[in-house]
Amino acid sequence: MTDSALTILYETNRFVAIDKPAGLLSVPGKGPDKQDCCAARVQAMFADATGPLTVHRLDMETSGVMVLALDADAHRHLSRQFEERTVEKEYVAILEGVIGTDEGVVDLPIRLDVENRPRQIVDHEQGKASETGYRVLERLGGGRTRVLFTPRTGRSHQLRVHSATPVEAGGLGAPIVGDSLYGSAAGEARMLLHASKLVISDPEDGERVEIVSEAPF
Repeated sequence: MTDSALTILYETNRFVAIDKPAGLLSVPGKGPDKQDCCAARVQAMFADATGPLTVHRLDMETSGVMVLALDADAHRHLSRQFEERTVEKEYVAILEGVIGTDEGVVDLPIRLDVENRPRQIVDHEQGKASETGYRVLERLGGGRTRVLFTPRTGRSHQLRVHSATPVEAGGLGAPIVGDSLYGSAAGEARMLLHASKLVISDPEDGERVEIVSEAPF
C-alpha cells in the first residue's frame, strides 16, 4: 500500500482507534517487505507514543475498528479488557451461502493446524473454547447472506472457521466471501469481513466508549 495515512475514528492522549484498511498487517511480519503495518503507521503519526502500541489484532484481510495504546499504562488497561472479555465487538460479513436460521451461537473449540499454518481447525479435545453469536441482516441475491457477528471470544480466525465449518459439524456452512484460506477468493477484491464496532472502557476515567465504522460493502 502506498498511502500511509490512516483514518482516525477516535483519539485521546492515551489511545487511538483507527479504521484499518483491508490488506494491511496489524503488526510487522517476518522480512523487510512486511514491516508496513498499522502499528508502524500509528507510531509514525504519534511520535510521542511510548507504547507498546498493539492491544489486539485484525487479520490482514479484515478491515475496521482497531484500537492502539499510546502509553504503557493504557496498554495494560486495554489489554486486560480484551483478556477479561469486557470489550463488546461487532463484525459485519457476507457469507457464501444462505443461512437458514435468523440468529444463534456457534460454539466450536479451535486450535492452530500446526501442519498447515496459519490455518486453524476445530478440535474438541485440544482446541480453545470459541463462541460466536450471529444474526442474519439480509439474505442477498446469488446465494449470499449478510450477517452480524458478535464474538464472545477472540481466537485467531475464529469468525472465518465458524463460518466455513459445515452445519452438521456445528458451523454455519458458509465461508466468508473472499476468504482464500477457508473458502475461495476467486473473483473477489478482498475478504468481506469488517470490524464494525468496539465498545471499550477509557483507561483515563473508565467511561464506556463506542467506536463505529460502517462496512464498506
